[in-house]
Formats: sequence, C-alpha cells, structure tokens
Amino acid sequence: MPPKLKTRKPTGTVPWPLVLIEGEEGSGKSYSAAEFSASDLIGQTYWVDLAEGSADEYAAIDGADYEIVVHDGTYRDILEQIEAVHGEARRAARAGEPPVVLVIDSASALWRMLTNWTQERARRSRKNRALLEHDPDANVDITMNLWNDAVDRWQRVLHLLQTFSGIVVCLARGKEVTSVDDNGNPIPTQREWRVQGHKDLGFDSTVWVRLRRDEDPQIIKARSLRLRVEKRRPMKLPDFSIEHLVFDLMGCSVQSQPRALTALSGDRVTAWLEKHTITACEDVEKLRALWWQAAKPEEGLDRREVVSIRNEIELRVNQVENPPTEMGQRASTDGDRLREAAREDEEPGAPEEPGVPEEPEPPAPPARPRRRASRTTTSRTTSR
Repeated sequence: MPPKLKTRKPTGTVPWPLVLIEGEEGSGKSYSAAEFSASDLIGQTYWVDLAEGSADEYAAIDGADYEIVVHDGTYRDILEQIEAVHGEARRAARAGEPPVVLVIDSASALWRMLTNWTQERARRSRKNRALLEHDPDANVDITMNLWNDAVDRWQRVLHLLQTFSGIVVCLARGKEVTSVDDNGNPIPTQREWRVQGHKDLGFDSTVWVRLRRDEDPQIIKARSLRLRVEKRRPMKLPDFSIEHLVFDLMGCSVQSQPRALTALSGDRVTAWLEKHTITACEDVEKLRALWWQAAKPEEGLDRREVVSIRNEIELRVNQVENPPTEMGQRASTDGDRLREAAREDEEPGAPEEPGVPEEPEPPAPPARPRRRASRTTTSRTTSR
C-alpha cells in the first residue's frame, strides 16, 4: 500500500526574520540592537552576550529595555538558555503578545568557541599527543569527524534561531581580508570582505546588513517579496534602523509566524533517543520498557532504526548497572571497549542477550583431492 500524501496550503504571511548585522569594529552593530529594544512594536528583548561585554553599557541608551541572559560560558549552558528563550517566545506568540526579540552578540564568538573546542580535541587525541611530545610546535592534524561535531553543534543553535517565534538579531564581525587561492596562499593584490563565523551564516539568515564606519549601512541580501536587492548591488540605507527594516521594508506584523522549517535527519534514531532522554536516564526498568516500545508499530521505526535504538539502550543499561568504581576503569578508546566486551563474553555463566539467536558457523569447505603423479613422470624419475 503506498504511503498517504500529506500536504497543506501556503499561508502567504511574512515570517519573522533572522537578521544578520555584521561589520567593522565600532560601526554600531550592538548600538542598533540596543536601540531596537526601545521599539513599541516588540515585546521583551533578551540579550545573549558572548565574549563581547557590551550588554550592560548599552542599557544606558535612551529607551533601551532588555534582559541579559546569564550563562557560564559553556556551549551546553548557552544552548539551554537559547532553548529557554525559544520556549518563552513560543508562549508569547500563542498568547497573542508582541514578538519576543533575541539578540546574539556575537555569532563570531560562538563559532570561534567551537573552532577552539575542535582544536583542543585534536590536540588531546592519542596520535597528536605523541606528536606534540616530540615537537610541541608540530602541525596538529584535525580530522573531519571533529569538524563535523563542531558544525553539528552550530546547526543546533541555528535551528533554534531559524524557528524562533519572534525576531532574532544576530551580530557578527566583518572586515576586508587578503584573498587566497585554491591552495590557501594569499594573493597580495586582491582584497575581499569576509564575515567571521560559519561560512553559511549569510546564506542562512533572512536579511543581511553590513555596517561600516565611513559608509552608509547596506543591505547585502534579503529573502523577501517586498524587499528586492540586486546581485552585487547592495541597497544603501542612510537612516537604517532594525525597526524600519523589519516592520516597514520587510512587512512583518502581529500576524507574522515563525518560519516553517522542519529539521532534516537521515533517520529517526537521534530524534527518538533525544525525545526519550536515553543518555540521561538512570531508571533501568524504564530503559527496558523503552527497549520493547521501540519496536511497536506506532513508533514508525524501521528494523534498522529499532536495532540501533536498542543497541543504545543496552549500552545505557550497562553504564547504569556497572558504573566505574576506580579512576581509569572506564574504557577510553574503541579498541579498549572491544577488548572489554570480548572479555565479558568469555566469562563463564555470562547471560546471553535475549532475542538474538546465534548464527551457525559456516560449513568447512570440502578437502581438495590430492593430485597423483602421472606415469610418465614416475617412469622418468625411476630411470634417473
């Protein structure tokens, strides 16, 4: 039976934007965000200060009204606080209140934190530790899986910003730099403008504004039917303000909704594990119940996804029932974990996993018949 078709009619409403404001130092990026908090068209403004330190000072701007989001500087706490503001914005939108505003100051600092985290992880690897012991200034190899982890953390924050039930103002640093060729070598005669942050930050934003100290503000890009920006011809706005940009030029209003953006995933395993908080669950009986629940038809999982989820649940049950009692007892590498699992399998009386039948050993190939020597060869040998 073919799957059921699922569709809906488009609304035609203008979604709340993710506004990227980047530029040189002292060009007014943070000032414009603080000034926007005084608008009568918005609700509460929340300011996430990431290694900039200007949130307290800019509260002295006439009419500025925002709350500073407190965090401890770690990615986990920053993500949780953004999730909390995301939930508050959703509540305000459902209650019919003016849109909540979230200011990220700055996205450059967030991406720099993730790149530093990636470099630190690379230096802690066994291969690079051995290399640095012989040469502390050696070039450290950063593998692709480490960069993928950093991008994954960035995407988790970005998805919250893109699906925010209100207005997001994302600040970033930008400047002119020397161009480089395909091999990474600088080209002294060429200069280009570069935004400090993830390379897709401008693409993922709804509207992109550039501020420079000695020039009028420019709109580099706008994803809007009302605001058209020609390619390589930025739109200059001498009297720029975020309020004028969002409500007048882009046409946002109280009827605006968050952008309908569903997170893409290769399978349902990660979403299912996060939904049921498997990695943080300490209740073994609950984990056993989830082990059986994963295979129920209403969960909508295929066989491979069920097997992957059950493997993660069994691993978590083993961690809860057999916590390490001494320092260094936990296996630190994949090879150590495999050897530890092999030792557990060799222990007498070890219980077998339920529902996993043993595969029979393949039959041995038939013995190849021994070839007899021909008479000609034998007679020649005898005559000699």
